[in-house]
Amino acid sequence: MTKIITIIALLVSSVLSAQTPYEQGMTKALGLWREGKSKEASDVMERIASAEKSNWLPNYYVAMINTTEAFNPANKSNATALLEKAQQAQDAATVISPNNAELLVMQAMIYTAMIVQDPMVNGMKYSPKVMELYTKAKIIAPENPRVVYCKAEFEISGAQWTGADVKKLCLDLESAIPLFEKFVPESPFHPKWGLDRAQQALKNCK
Repeated sequence: MTKIITIIALLVSSVLSAQTPYEQGMTKALGLWREGKSKEASDVMERIASAEKSNWLPNYYVAMINTTEAFNPANKSNATALLEKAQQAQDAATVISPNNAELLVMQAMIYTAMIVQDPMVNGMKYSPKVMELYTKAKIIAPENPRVVYCKAEFEISGAQWTGADVKKLCLDLESAIPLFEKFVPESPFHPKWGLDRAQQALKNCK
C-alpha cells in the first residue's frame, strides 16, 4: 500500500512539474473556484492576467467568477463592486480578443446580472444589448453550445414580457445539448461549462 501511495505521489509530482507556470497558475485558480474560494480564485487569475498580457483567458475567468458571485442573492450588497471588477476584466479581455463568441456571451452575462440587480431600471436599458450580443455571437460561432444555450435561456426568462413563443425557445435550448456533447475546447483552460445548467433549464422547460 505504501508503494502504491508513493507511486501516485510521484506521478502527481511529475505532472505538476511538467506544467508551465501559466498552467500551474490556471490549475490552481480553477481549483480554488471549484472549492468555493471565489475571491482567492479571482485574485490568482488577476495575477496571471498581469503576466500573460496577450492571453484573454485569465481576464475572462476574472469576469466569470465575479459575475457568477454577483448572481448570488447573498452577495446583493456587494454586487455592484463585483460587476465593476467583472467589467474591467471583460474590457481587458476584449481588447486582446475582439469578436470572440465566448467573450460576447460573458458580456451578455454581465448585463444580465445588472438586470437582475435592478430589473425596473436596467431591464429596458440592457435587454436589447444582451440580445444584440447573443445575435452577434451566434453569427460568429453558431455551433458554440454556450451561445445557443444562454441566448435561449435569456429569451425564455423574458418571454412573459416579450410574448415570445416559449415552446420554440425550449426547442432552441434542446438543440444546445448535442452541441455540448461534441464541443472540444482548444485547451484544458478554454470555456467548456454549461451542459449541466442547460440540461436543468431544459427540464424546467418541460
